[in-house]
Amino acid sequence: MLNNLDIKFYFLFIFFFSLSILIGALIIEYVYGADPCKLCIYERIPYLLSIFVCFFGYYFKNKKIFLIFLIMIFIGSAFLSGYHFGIEKEIFAEFSGCMSEEIRSLDKDKILNSLQQTNPGCKNVNFRILGFSLATINFIISFVITLLSIYIFKNEKNR
Repeated sequence: MLNNLDIKFYFLFIFFFSLSILIGALIIEYVYGADPCKLCIYERIPYLLSIFVCFFGYYFKNKKIFLIFLIMIFIGSAFLSGYHFGIEKEIFAEFSGCMSEEIRSLDKDKILNSLQQTNPGCKNVNFRILGFSLATINFIISFVITLLSIYIFKNEKNR
C-alpha cells in the first residue's frame, strides 16, 4: 500500500513534470521557432491546471479529491491530444478553429493581413522528437499519467 509520503511525492513529481513540459513547449516555440497551432496552445492548459492541482494536493490532507482532479485533467488531455493526432493523420477533419478567422472577412485589408500572418494549421507537424509529433507524445504522456493516477487512487487509503 502507498502511504501519505508516496502520494506527496507523486504530486511533487507531476508538479515538476508538468512545469518542465510547459517550459519545453515555450522553448520549442520561442527558441526553435516552431509556431504552435491553436490545438497545441489548448494542449498546454491541462499541464497548467495540473500544476495547481498538484500544489493543493501536496499541501491539503484529503489527497483523493486531488487525484480525481488529476485523472479528469489528463483524461481530457488524452482526448484533446488524441483528436489532434487524428487531425495530423487525417482521420478527423481539421476543425474551423485551426483556420484563420480573418479569411472569412470581406474586407480586402483584413484578408491580406491574415495571409501575411501564417498560423500553422493543426494538421501540419512542424516539430518532431524521435520521429513523433508533439501531439503524439502528449497523448502518450497523458495516457500514462492517467493510468498512474488511477492506480494510486485505487491504492490510496482514505486519510
